[in-house]
Amino acid sequence: MLQRPLEPKQYTSFRLAAHLAGEHIAASIGTVGDALDNALMESTIGLYKTELIKRRGPCRTLTDVELGTAEWIDWYNNRRLHGEIGHVPPVEYETAFYLSQPNLQLEAQP
Repeated sequence: MLQRPLEPKQYTSFRLAAHLAGEHIAASIGTVGDALDNALMESTIGLYKTELIKRRGPCRTLTDVELGTAEWIDWYNNRRLHGEIGHVPPVEYETAFYLSQPNLQLEAQP
């Protein structure tokens, strides 16, 4: 029985899956039509566009975009109050988390 040859996208997908399996790497690629991999990124881009780009108006230069982005990322990580983590900034929550973990460093043995 003759088999149809793989379409280029199926071939690439098969080769990628085989390569990842051979290297013991878990694929982060969803199934066709699955937006789970991109959901967080798309949500963050939406916030960025709403909170920075639309509020400040059109950027006139690349420097405007770069400085605005750096300021927004600083605010997003260091000063934004996040309701899902107790209305504290993400950096404060992360710091508290790591301070609450046991010290896992090995001590020198005599």
